[in-house]
Formats: sequence, C-alpha cells, structure tokens
Amino acid sequence: MFEQLKHRVNRIQQNNIAHLLKDSKTGLEKESLRVDSSGHISQTDHPSVLGSALTHPTITTDYSEALLELITPPCNKAIDAFEYLLNIESYVYQHIEDELLWTSSMPCVLNGEDDIRIAQYGSSNAGRMKSIYRHGLAWRYGKTMQVIAGIHFNYSIAEHFWAAFQEIENNTQSLQDFINQQYMAMTRNIQRYGWLIPYFFGSSPAICQSFLAGKEKPENMEILNQYTYYEPSATSLRMGDIGYTNRKENKVGIKANYNSLKKYTDSLEYAITTPCPKYEKIGIKVQGEYRQLNSNILQIENEYYSTVRPKHVLQGYERPIDALRKRGIQYVELRSLDINPYHPAGMSQDQLFFLEVFMHFCLLQESPKITQQEQQEIDNNQSLVAHKGRQKKLKISCNQQVTPLKQQAQDIISAMSAIAELLDLAHNSDCYQHAVEQQAQLIQYPELTPSAKIMEDIRSNDHSFFKFAQRKSEEHRQYFKKRKLSTTLMNEFEQAAAQSIIEQKRKEAEDQLPFDEFLSRYLSGKL
Repeated sequence: MFEQLKHRVNRIQQNNIAHLLKDSKTGLEKESLRVDSSGHISQTDHPSVLGSALTHPTITTDYSEALLELITPPCNKAIDAFEYLLNIESYVYQHIEDELLWTSSMPCVLNGEDDIRIAQYGSSNAGRMKSIYRHGLAWRYGKTMQVIAGIHFNYSIAEHFWAAFQEIENNTQSLQDFINQQYMAMTRNIQRYGWLIPYFFGSSPAICQSFLAGKEKPENMEILNQYTYYEPSATSLRMGDIGYTNRKENKVGIKANYNSLKKYTDSLEYAITTPCPKYEKIGIKVQGEYRQLNSNILQIENEYYSTVRPKHVLQGYERPIDALRKRGIQYVELRSLDINPYHPAGMSQDQLFFLEVFMHFCLLQESPKITQQEQQEIDNNQSLVAHKGRQKKLKISCNQQVTPLKQQAQDIISAMSAIAELLDLAHNSDCYQHAVEQQAQLIQYPELTPSAKIMEDIRSNDHSFFKFAQRKSEEHRQYFKKRKLSTTLMNEFEQAAAQSIIEQKRKEAEDQLPFDEFLSRYLSGKL
C-alpha cells in the first residue's frame, strides 16, 4: 500500500536531499467570532482600531462583520507562523473592548439570521464586490452556516527541494509542470486520507440549539439538555451535514476535478460561467440592489467549499483560476481544521508539526487519479468520521474494501513515521516523531481525542456547549490580555492598521470604473 512512499523516502535519504525540506513554508488563517459578554454574536462594526478589513494584510473579516480572520504571512518555520498567530490575537485582544473571541468552531448564541451582519468593506468597487458576494451566499445557503469558524493551514514545499526531487524521479517536464503535477497529487491524497483530520483534530461534537434557528434537530442528534445537541461519537459536526460543505453545490451539479491542474481550473471555470436556474430565480440586481454577483453555479471560485485548495498568490484583481493557469501552484490550503478550544492558538504545537508530516506524506505517497466511485468513498469517509469517528467498531472504505478505521489509521501512522524522521533530520529536531507518536495514541484511545474531551468536559463541568465554550473563551482572553508584545511589534501592528485605512481610502478615491463595468470585467478575467 505504501511502496512508492518507501521508495521515495529511500531515494531522498540516499541522495542526501532531506535537508532541502527545512525551508518549506507555513501560513495560518484563524477565524473567530466576536461575541458580547453574554455570548451573543457581536452587533458592532469591525473595530476601526484594527484597521481596514479590506486592505489589512493580517486582520480582516470573513463572512460576517463579527467573524474576524487572523492571517499570518508564510513563515520558513511552522513554529514561527504559530507564534505570529499568537501575536496577532494578542494585539487584537489588547485593542478591543470587552468582547470575547469565541474559541470554538460552532457559534453561540444566535437569535436567527437577523443577528448575522454581513461584512462591509467600504465603498470601493473591490469592497462592494466582497459584500455583494456575501449577500449572494446568504440568498443561496442562508447566513447561519457562514459563521462557522475554522483554521486554514497553508503549506508550500521548500522551493529548493523541487529540482532535486524532479531529478531523482527522472522527470523531464518543465520544473513548474512537475511542481503542478506533484501538488495536484498531494491534493488528491489530502482528500483520500483527509478523514484523519476530523478524527485527530475534530473539536465540534456538540452545538448550541440556537444554531438550528428553531428548526427540528437532525435525527442522528441527541439532546444533552435544552441548550445543547450532540452526536455521541461525533468528531467534527462542522465538517458534517450541518456544516458548510459541498453537498449543496452537488445538488446543482458541481464537483471540482483534482486529477490535473487543467481539469481543476476548467471545472471551476465551468462552474463560475454556467447559469443555474435555481439561482436565476433569486435575481442578480433587483430594484437597483445586487442580491448576488451573478446567477451562475458559483459566483466566484471561493464559493466552492472543499477540504483542500491549490493556490497561488493573486496579483491585483486577478481571478484565482487565472493565477493558477499563468504561474502554477504556489502552495496548498488545508481547510478542514476545527478550532481546538484547549489551546489559545486554536491548535497545539504537536498538531502543527503533525500537519507538516501529513502534507509531506500526501506528497510522497502514490496518488492515482480519483474516479467517480472513489470520490463517493472520500465523501462518505469524511461524513462517517465527522459524525461517528469515535465509534469503536467504525469501518471506512478504501479501494472498495471496507476495513476498521482503527486499522487504517494505524497503517497510515506507521507509514508517516518515515516522513517524521526525514523532517526531524532536516530540522535537527525530534518534534515531528513526537507529534506523530502523540496522534498515534488517539487511535488506541479515542477518549483522548479533542472531541471526546470536550464532551466529557461539558458533562462534568459546564452542562452545556455554550457554557463550555464561553469558559474557554474567557480563559483565552486572560491569556492574551497578559501576553506581552515588544514595543517594536506593537508599533508594526499599529502602523499596519493605520496604513490599511489609508489604503482603503485611496482605493475609494481612485476608482474610475462604474461598478457594473468593474464587476463585468472582473468576472470575465479582463480587469
């Protein structure tokens, strides 16, 4: 099952190129809802002291005005990205009033969709387009699922490694074509083996009943008390049926094709240019107000939710598919991580190091093209683990063979050990092998998983999901309030906030195109 992986690891060792892996880059994006002291989603504007959500490089908003998104730059060491994330949140907490940043993926407390204010980005064409896109999401899917939070793990393999890797693979393509091919292979394996992520990291086994907005609870959910619903063996309800998944898009016929970069971009191009009768009924511009950017299957590429995206940094108003077509894949974004409420950063250092091992495992492991049948297996495995991952005798599918999750996970973790050794060699450390060993324990003892610990905590101490999440959020606020930032770092954040406001005003002043023309040019890739 892991023969190609073993051969590649051996060749890397024999050719002494493991040290080239040490310059792989990590970036982190963490979403957190601002909530008031009673746990209700904040109704206030994005704090001006944090700068402009449109133009700030590290502090912005996602769907809702209250959903902060903290973004690190790509860092040469994963631990540096981790520290940078802590620094950003320290700055935020030390510059806002008494609000909490909700330290859970699932929100509390919602009084219906009217509570959820769509993010605003000013009067520039770019700012208007971002807000209209979010209005389109509200019309298409409702607002509630848009305020679920997560962490995105952005990873690029060390640049110097690629040429050496291509040589030992005896590959004669252009270097960028080889890189694209290998990154797409990685994305396929991230999907194949991605069920490991909710098992190991899933932290949303329960929800506040207000999340359902008065709707009847799903049949597979149980009532813990009048405020909390849960699933007995769930790991990540965020990644399950109630979360923001591809299932709704599937009903209108879109599934991205990861079998090559061209097929991926072509499948997304089809989705963002093909009208959808269901969305045509919503209307685009009604009584002079935009309801959505267009009535296509997807308004823009970002609407396609998936556990992984191949990406390249955008230039100007470039569309993501155009950046990929012109310059190829620069990094891969893993999007399936829940917020871990037991750690102020939303994840632990061991989790971070394990993800690096996982990404390299997905790169070096054999990665055949995904058939329609296998895609169904992938989707079913993810759903099963999200909803039933801690079930003792749970079985999942691999190559049409149904086997116990526990056995599958142990086999994969064993294969990862060789990758961990490579990375420890490259970094002159032992943190990667330690991280893999830590996760291996969770296979043997599911009660140690974050999802199991959360349920035990709720039952023993808090008696509701809301009280648990509020308690952890308050603990983390105290941590960040006390955390010291250097004068230099504080000045850098303050200058970035001030500069972002200047940049937003500049964009608003310099806009020449009428918005309708701006939007038309952007959507056609001609801006």
